[in-house]
Amino acid sequence: MSTAQETIEAVARRSYGKLIAFLAARTRDVSSAEDALSEAFATAIAEWPKTGLPQNPEAWLLTVARRKSINTERHLRRGEALSDHVAPTLPEHTPTEIPDERLALLFACAHPAIDASIRAPLMLQAVLGLDAARIASAFLVSPAAMSQRLVRAKTKIREAAIPFRVPDRSELASRVAAVLDAIYAAFSEGWLDASGADTVRRDLAEEAIFLARLTRELLPGEAEALGLLALLLYSESRHKARRGPQGDYVPLEDQDTSLWNMDLIREAELLLHAASRFQNPGRYQVEAALQSAHVHRRLTGQQNWEAVLQLYDALFAMTESPVVAINRVAAIARVHGAEIALRMLDELSADPRLEQYQPYWAVRAELLAATGAQSEARHAYEIATGLERDPAVRNFLQQRQAGL
Repeated sequence: MSTAQETIEAVARRSYGKLIAFLAARTRDVSSAEDALSEAFATAIAEWPKTGLPQNPEAWLLTVARRKSINTERHLRRGEALSDHVAPTLPEHTPTEIPDERLALLFACAHPAIDASIRAPLMLQAVLGLDAARIASAFLVSPAAMSQRLVRAKTKIREAAIPFRVPDRSELASRVAAVLDAIYAAFSEGWLDASGADTVRRDLAEEAIFLARLTRELLPGEAEALGLLALLLYSESRHKARRGPQGDYVPLEDQDTSLWNMDLIREAELLLHAASRFQNPGRYQVEAALQSAHVHRRLTGQQNWEAVLQLYDALFAMTESPVVAINRVAAIARVHGAEIALRMLDELSADPRLEQYQPYWAVRAELLAATGAQSEARHAYEIATGLERDPAVRNFLQQRQAGL
């Protein structure tokens, strides 16, 4: 790969959201900002190998994108002057240091005028650059449906002239939940790359932690912001233990806890303790407490499944999420046995969202195998393997199937 190509990819990973936020803050048109930046990257791919790398690649891309955005607007208006809300806000010169306006864009995407169900997905695409297919997978909907919803949301931002700013304190309460959801979904997408081989996903996890820290600083009195940051740090602390020496998948209960990062765990514990002082428990605090319960094995050598199940009970009561329900069933199997857990899993099978959800089939296969239903377990393993994208996890599932 050429130096120019490597630089372009690095800038895209590192600064996509920052550049979109800067462009869209001035035009209030996320779609046109994305189109203009896409054209700027295409221009860079064509020109940089010939002309050499610019001194400031971000500023170069922003200048080109801004010009393309202006030209597009003029073309659409057939030579008319730019509208008042666009022209005066576009600077004459691109700054050397581009301000980081991503948090403002996150809160803009969480505006009450935008449908609540699309706020977090919109943030993932506009701020973090995820495509509709990846976002759809995270929210258990089809890519086509997600694309349509995203287009409608961007249109709403433009037509309603929604301002790109961090809202006043009085407005934060109605928006912060969607911002936290987007950050968590971004981290979850990055978390899928356990080996660190996918640079896009690796950077995405780091970016999510950065945004979680930024949100916590903005809202020191928001218990759920503390809880989310704690949750991400607990999860990140186990990064090195998720793969074996040969890159093989290692389930949580089999991980070498000596590989867990205790500095991150201690920071997460302090954050979770600080959140508990507000006596306002929420989803992310409970999920962080679940991670803390798993740390019990690091300290004692034994898993604390009873505490894990109690926390899953509380989390399911809060969210009624099918994802939480699957994890709760797995904990029930540890405490009450596979037969009881399998009956509870059967009750969830009517949810059509689970048909393409790999963990559902993986848990089902484990429970069926534990109850002696070998043929059905083999079939469930085949479905789980077919739905899994990670080669290491696929190999793990195939080994479990072969061991029946």
